[in-house]
Amino acid sequence: MKPDEDIAKYGLKLPHWQQDHSTYFLTFRQADSIPHSKIAKWKEERAIWMKFHPRPWSDADEMEYHHRFSQAIEHWLDAGEGSCLLEHSSASSIVREVLLGKDGERFLQHTFVVMPNHAHALVSLGPNESLDDLLKIWKGVSARRINLALERSGELWQANYFDRLVRDGEHFWNCARYIRRNPIKAHLPVGRYLLHESDHVRRELDRRERLKE
Repeated sequence: MKPDEDIAKYGLKLPHWQQDHSTYFLTFRQADSIPHSKIAKWKEERAIWMKFHPRPWSDADEMEYHHRFSQAIEHWLDAGEGSCLLEHSSASSIVREVLLGKDGERFLQHTFVVMPNHAHALVSLGPNESLDDLLKIWKGVSARRINLALERSGELWQANYFDRLVRDGEHFWNCARYIRRNPIKAHLPVGRYLLHESDHVRRELDRRERLKE
């Protein structure tokens, strides 16, 4: 895997469909981060929409899906509901260690942010790696360690997660920029989030921001 190369263009994403060397924008959240009533309504509306928009999707369909449904989830998460255990530095540092544990071996971690009740990551999978297996390891190990550190028990992470296959280089940088700006969008002060960027991502985002000045 070569982090300095542009991300190759892939086809439209099917649910949790994967291919070797694919790059994903991931969101995984605490179990209590969104009220059940909101999720139930979201699932109902999503099911109706998908009934009238069967896959494979056009680019326009995919954009509409993420505008209507992915952005709703992001808005709810940024509202900071639930116990927000991840804002504790002891918890966010554990998530950081887990997300970087096999960086450069099983996967390439480009950038991630640990918010008070959820996390986003931009990651490329190594050959024959499974996204489901990787998320199970990340969430399982971090949940055990966080529960121990915070002297708590019970479920930490929501079982499901959201993944979006990165289509091309520009999509990659849009995702990286979103991760960098997420704490600002959510009006979080320093200390309530943890941002990690690889050297390449940090340099390139800084360069792009200077060009806009």
